This record gives sequence, structure tokens and C-alpha cells, in this order.
Amino acid sequence: MKKDIIIPKSEGVHVVAIQEWNDDFMEKTWYAYLINETEYKLEMAIVVSRAYGIINGEERKTGTFRHAFNEVEANSSVKIELLENNVLQLNNEFMLTYFLDGKLYDKKFTFRSNTINEKATVELPVVNQRGILAN
Repeated sequence: MKKDIIIPKSEGVHVVAIQEWNDDFMEKTWYAYLINETEYKLEMAIVVSRAYGIINGEERKTGTFRHAFNEVEANSSVKIELLENNVLQLNNEFMLTYFLDGKLYDKKFTFRSNTINEKATVELPVVNQRGILAN
């Protein structure tokens, strides 16, 4: 039975970190974005995020956050959440589930601990900004 289940591969959809000015904190802060680089609209996109890891020999983890987007237009992006400075030293995981052309897609994106920094930025698709692509 398991062999009969077809799980399509998610392509052209990314979770990225982009640094922007934050008026509330009066400094640059990192934000997670969902980028749809495909020519098709994503429907019912759900992102579940959490952070985990070890700090000073002690295991740490954050709460789980859930974000829902009815639609993510083709060749567009949506802001998911603020990435606080104290969680950048943890592994930040984003589980994405969405429908495309009537099929369910699922993919996990991870920013490894301390990989979100200005020195690691690359040019990102769709948004024409520099940022970090999650693995």
C-alpha cells in the first residue's frame, strides 16, 4: 500500500531569511519569508515553525508557531515571522504544507544554528534582495 502513495516533490518554493529595518526595535532584524518562485498559485499554505538546539550545554527549544496563508500568488513572497536574535543560535525549522494543482505538497526547511548572518547572504529569487536560503 505504501508504494501506491505518490508524494510529489516540492520545487520552486523556498523559506528564506531577510534582514530588514524594524521601527519597533530601531535596528535591523531578520524575518522569515515564504517565496513562491513557480508560475502557479499555492493554496492553503501552512507553515509550522520552531527552534531547537543546545546553548551553553543546555538543551533549548521554543514554542511552536503556526501560520496560514489562503493563497500565495505565483512569483511572489509573504512574510512569515520575525526571527528574534536569541533564536538565531538555534536550529530554526519550518514545515511547509500546501496545495498546488489539487495535489498536497510537504517540505521541511531548516536554518542551522548560527547560519543566519550578513556574511552568508546570497541574491534571492523573486524578491530581488539578499538573504539566506533555508536548506
